Amino acid sequence: MASTSLLKSSPVIDKSEWVKGQSIRQPSVSILRCNSSTAAAAAPSALSIRASSYADELIKTAKTVASPGRGILAMDESNATCGKRLASIGLENTEANRQAYRTLLVSVPGLGNYISGAILFEETLYQSTVDGKKIVDVLKEQGIVPGIKVDKGLVPLAGSNDESWCQGLDGLASRSAAYYEQGARFAKWRTVVSIPNGPSALAVKEAAWGLARYAAISQDNGLVPIVEPEILLDGEHGIDRTFEVAQKVWAEVFFYMAENNVMFEGILLKPSMVTPGAECKERATPQQFLSGGQSEVEATLNLNAMNQAPNPWHVSFSYARALQNTCLKTWGGAPENVEAAQQALLIRAKANSLAQLGKYTGEGESDEAKEGMFVKGYVY
Repeated sequence: MASTSLLKSSPVIDKSEWVKGQSIRQPSVSILRCNSSTAAAAAPSALSIRASSYADELIKTAKTVASPGRGILAMDESNATCGKRLASIGLENTEANRQAYRTLLVSVPGLGNYISGAILFEETLYQSTVDGKKIVDVLKEQGIVPGIKVDKGLVPLAGSNDESWCQGLDGLASRSAAYYEQGARFAKWRTVVSIPNGPSALAVKEAAWGLARYAAISQDNGLVPIVEPEILLDGEHGIDRTFEVAQKVWAEVFFYMAENNVMFEGILLKPSMVTPGAECKERATPQQFLSGGQSEVEATLNLNAMNQAPNPWHVSFSYARALQNTCLKTWGGAPENVEAAQQALLIRAKANSLAQLGKYTGEGESDEAKEGMFVKGYVY
């Protein structure tokens, strides 16, 4: 999930002060960006920001992705995960089938009215549609910014409490340069923190440092980094415990991004929404700022709730299953269902566009869209 926000550059402060004194007003998923004029008007900062040759372009890209009434379509599932999605509708995991489904998604007429960016898997970035057009070009024609998943997935973190860390820093600079050349203008790196397993200080630090290094490398190569410290839904904990952990993780992430001279004006922050654990008996209402794994309607209602009150940040969405679930089932792999499936995706995109503006009502939603999608220990 995602939202967008304005931050001012600030001097480096002691991490203990950062963690203890930080008051996060919006416990939500967010894309974050800084207003360049605001930052420029601020007093000179002790923070040394890297003078990247891409600075102006990074800010422009972040603002485009964060444009009002639009959000991100996350279609960056690995080939293995895409195979699981295809298997759910009885299709074999072949490149042809993956190509057919991705073609369906990017070629929805009018999608650019509600979607500002699309996160792609590496295969998709270099792939063409079934009609032979480059997928990157199809997106650009719709006014949708192409993005790319750059992490290499989660692996066990030695010395932790059965926790994970995200790999992919090796060779990231050269890969990012190649992705930029292919047309990508933003990147995504997902790491996770597990509440039932701690989280340990080691796991939190590893997540924060990895995100910071990735963000710095991405900006050096022209890609706006989506910084995604996800708090997993697994567990019986309540919403207050999630918020406590989220504050700690966000503070660590921004501390290490400052240490790595990341330009805050050119990032997108994508934390998961603050929700109770999936197995918690006490559920929370949208007004409590409830993400990944919710039903399509729940995710939209929660986004809408966050945008119905005055908000210091632009709070938007970056959804995968919460946009694609009904679309995929409607398609079912049948060519004659493509138009209906595309219409299902457009309906979800429009609903979330309205929610980003605080105008979504939830009326007329199908039962399919109300089904939960939580998967324990979800990876992709």
